[in-house]
Amino acid sequence: MRKIIVVGAVAGGATCASQIRRLDKDSEITIFEKDRDMSFANCGLPYFIGNIVNERKDVLPITPDVFKEKKDITVKTYHEVIAINDKDQTVTVVNHQTNEKFKASYDKLILSPGAGANSLGFDSDYIFTLRNMEDTDAIDQFIDQHQAKKALVVGAGYISLEVLENLYARGLDVTLIHRSEKVNKLMDQDMNQVIFDELDSRHIPYRLNEEIVSVKDHLVTFKSGIQEDFDIIIEGVGTHPNSKFIESSNVALDDKGFVKVNYKFETNIPNIYALGDVITSTYRHVNLPAQVPLAWGAHRGASVIAEQLAGNKNIIFKGFLGTNIVKFFDYTLASVGIKVEELTHFDYQMVELNSGTHAGYYPGNTNVHLRVYFDTNNRHLLRAAAVGKTGVDKRIDVLSMAMMSELTIDELTEFEVAYAPPYSHPKDLVNMIGYKARDL
Repeated sequence: MRKIIVVGAVAGGATCASQIRRLDKDSEITIFEKDRDMSFANCGLPYFIGNIVNERKDVLPITPDVFKEKKDITVKTYHEVIAINDKDQTVTVVNHQTNEKFKASYDKLILSPGAGANSLGFDSDYIFTLRNMEDTDAIDQFIDQHQAKKALVVGAGYISLEVLENLYARGLDVTLIHRSEKVNKLMDQDMNQVIFDELDSRHIPYRLNEEIVSVKDHLVTFKSGIQEDFDIIIEGVGTHPNSKFIESSNVALDDKGFVKVNYKFETNIPNIYALGDVITSTYRHVNLPAQVPLAWGAHRGASVIAEQLAGNKNIIFKGFLGTNIVKFFDYTLASVGIKVEELTHFDYQMVELNSGTHAGYYPGNTNVHLRVYFDTNNRHLLRAAAVGKTGVDKRIDVLSMAMMSELTIDELTEFEVAYAPPYSHPKDLVNMIGYKARDL
C-alpha cells in the first residue's frame, strides 16, 4: 500500500489530502499538524474576532475524527515534523502531547507547513499575533476576560487592516501604527488614500513611521516619544515560511527560505511536493518569480498535486497572477498581476479612469478608480488595480481572466458586459480602459 504523508493540515494540506482521496481510494494518507486545529478558515479569523461571523463552527468546520470517518484520512494534531530524510524517505515527528519522537516512512511526501507570524519580540501576555485558530481563541477570550477597551494594531498589511476593522466593530478604541509610509503594499500607494480617509472619518488614530521602543506593564513607549496605555496589542508585522525543518533535507530553498517548485508542485527531490505559503513559483503571464501566500494558490496546488499522483500528468500549474483583495470599512481594494516595483522590468504605459460603477441615473452609484498597466511592446496586461465601494471585485476578476488569456489592452474593448443600469454601463469600465489605450 502506498504511504502518503502530508505536513500541515490547513488549507493546502487538508485540501490536498482530500483531493488525493477523491482520486485514490487505496493509499494510506496521514497528515501531521503541529498545532491544535485542522482546516480552519484562515481568512475568516478577523471576522470571528469582530463578531461578524458568530458561529465558531463556521471558521472551524471539521475535526480529525470527522475527517477520518468521512475520508479515511488520519490527521494527527500536535504532531510536528522536525526533520526529513529524503534518502530513506522518512520524516521525524514529535508528538507535543507526549514528547515522544518517532520516524514515519513515506512513498510520497507533501509539504504544506504554511507561514509563521513575525513578532517584535516583546514579552507580554497582552500582545498577540493572528495566524491560526488558537491565536483567535486567545484574542477573543482575552478581550472578554479582561474587558479590553483600548487596542493597538501594529502593521498595515491586509491582515492588520482586517483586524483593525473588526476590533472597531467589536467596540474597541483602536490605534494603528506602521513603521513606514507604505501601507497595504500590494496596492499602488496613491490608491491607498481611502484607507486614511476611512480612519479619519471614524476618528481612529494612526501614525506612520512609528515603532514600539518598549513595553512595560501596559505602558507602550514609541519611537516618536509618545507613551500610551493599551489593553491589548495585535502584531501584524509580516510572516516567514515555516521551512526550518526542511533544511535537514536536500530540498532546495531560496535565500528567504521558500521551497522552489515546478509546474507540478514538485521540489527538486523525487517524491516530495510542496504547496501553499511555503513555496515560490513564477507568474503566469510574465517570466518573473512569484511568491503569493494566498488561499487560491494553496487550493489550486492541492488539486494539481492530487491529479499528478493519480497519473493525470497533463494537469499542471501555469503560474500565479497574484490576484488579491481586501475590504476596509466601506471600501474594497484589489489588484492583479505583478507588483508595482516589478514594472521596472518592462517598457510599460498606464491607463486609468475614475467612473461610476453603474449607470449614473440609477440610484446608489459610487465611483471605481481603475488602473491598468500594459507592456508597450506586445500590449499585454501586466498589472491592474482598483478601489471603490462596489464593483471592484468584478472588474479585477475580469482583468484576471483577460491576463490569464494573454489578451492585449486593446482587446478589452471586446469584453461583452452583462449590462443593465443597476450593474454597469453599455461600455463597462473594463471596455473604457481598452478604448482609452487606443492612442497610446
